[in-house]
Amino acid sequence: MTDSNALDAEDRKIVTLARSARARNGVPEGAAVRDETGRTYVAGSVELPSLRLSALRTAVAMAVASGAKSLEAAAVVSEAEGLSAEDLAAVRDLGGAGTPVFLAGPDAVVRESATAG
Repeated sequence: MTDSNALDAEDRKIVTLARSARARNGVPEGAAVRDETGRTYVAGSVELPSLRLSALRTAVAMAVASGAKSLEAAAVVSEAEGLSAEDLAAVRDLGGAGTPVFLAGPDAVVRESATAG
């Protein structure tokens, strides 16, 4: 477990945005990513019969579709025990192996801090 207060203000912001997306949309997970310009992209998980995307992969796709060239950080709020390899790969594809990824519970307490690599 990581002390959420130890995160810098911008990283706390994306955790808060991810938590808000999860609550607002009533989905299992919310995510937020911050691109190289400081813009944020917020998403919830997508569960359709023909399309299933995690919240983090959806947020990365939104960043790419909006012209982001890189990512500075990513956050997921979920009850999951860990970050999936697919989610880390999506962050790594856009942000590189050193991009920090935070996993927080529904209470916004960061349980895991990893890099995309």
